[in-house]
Amino acid sequence: MGALNALSVLDCEDIAWFRDDESVAASARGAAATLARRVGLSAHRASEVALAVSEAATNLRRHAVDGSLLLRVLRSRGQAAVEFVTVDAGPGIDDLDAAMSDGNSTAGTLGIGLGAVARLADVFDIHSLPGRGTVMAAQFWPRGTVGGANAVASVAAGITRPISGETTCGDAWAVRVDPGGRDGTDGETGPVHGGATGSGDAGGAERGRFGAGSPERSGGALSGRPGAGAGHVGAAATGRFGGAVSPRLGGTAAYGTGTAVSDGPALLAVMCDGLGHGPQAALAGEAALKAFRTTSGRHPEAVMGDIHRALRGTRGGAVAVARIEPERGRLLYCGVGNISGFLVGPDSRSGLTSAPGIVGQQMRGLRTFEYPLAAGGALVMHSDGLTEKWTPGALPGLLGHLPAVVAGQLLREAAVRRDDAGIVVVKGAW
Repeated sequence: MGALNALSVLDCEDIAWFRDDESVAASARGAAATLARRVGLSAHRASEVALAVSEAATNLRRHAVDGSLLLRVLRSRGQAAVEFVTVDAGPGIDDLDAAMSDGNSTAGTLGIGLGAVARLADVFDIHSLPGRGTVMAAQFWPRGTVGGANAVASVAAGITRPISGETTCGDAWAVRVDPGGRDGTDGETGPVHGGATGSGDAGGAERGRFGAGSPERSGGALSGRPGAGAGHVGAAATGRFGGAVSPRLGGTAAYGTGTAVSDGPALLAVMCDGLGHGPQAALAGEAALKAFRTTSGRHPEAVMGDIHRALRGTRGGAVAVARIEPERGRLLYCGVGNISGFLVGPDSRSGLTSAPGIVGQQMRGLRTFEYPLAAGGALVMHSDGLTEKWTPGALPGLLGHLPAVVAGQLLREAAVRRDDAGIVVVKGAW
């Protein structure tokens, strides 16, 4: 398993969702231009952002079913960028190569086409399932100062979407880096790098690319080989990835809060579903993320304890905390409530165990379970705003894409409109 391939997480702030209607292109274009100028992009770069968003939004309006566009801000190394993510429910793109070729643009747009959108972006990725839907993500960083240098291979991304009729979402996620280098005990103070309120992603997959001069993701798309000996999660006792959804695994023995964690670099991820929806649920989610970012805890139970205390006085919520230790080839997972967690392979998934309860209100004794990490796999955590009916085998090629695109496709595949929906994906870190 070895050391981390590349451990970088982009800070993210979701700005707004734009749903499919007659004014979606104009509304999204104007908001994108304003946002680009607000975060410090040049006038020329802001115009490029607006042009790309206009093409994407018009494409949704004219050709997609139930299309929507998420606009947000990414931050890294003192610089900010604009990212958009589009999600639709069909009809999908039969010939992606043709759609990306020069001269192939959406009827009624300014005519730049998806290929030009990809060239304008510092990071671009698209995954389409004919007959089912398409997800596209594009990042736009400053030109002339940092350019593509900020387009590092973020190993995590997530997406949240409020229930229909609301503008705030009670689901929240974050990922941060534990740089390690300490004695492995919990509760120590020390620097915490990275973190995200929404999503961060970069890197090159099947349709992803870096800007000129940017560091490439180690090995490009994930190339790990499922089923190669011990340390691989799957349905069979051998650890091989099976061809179907694996039963929920119980993990190994539970850990106590004082148990040593790896002294090497690790990732900590949290998914929170504030009870209910609307502003009060969003307050619970915000409190959980604040506690997650500021805790000195390194063990999932220590982090969960601090979140539990932070959520007192709020509605409370369901929370899961995961610690990924690539050097040990393991995942430590502590969940309370109805957060769904999975270790996912190209054709299989294995469920992670959570205990009943409400963080901030009723929480029994915590237990943390250990699971082996599979090369080429991913960690997925989502709220009950997504059903568990999705299967990796029904989404061919998805794990070769950026975490944000993986999250978007699972949102498209499994999210419901009658509840807040939130999902976080970690991949490419082991």
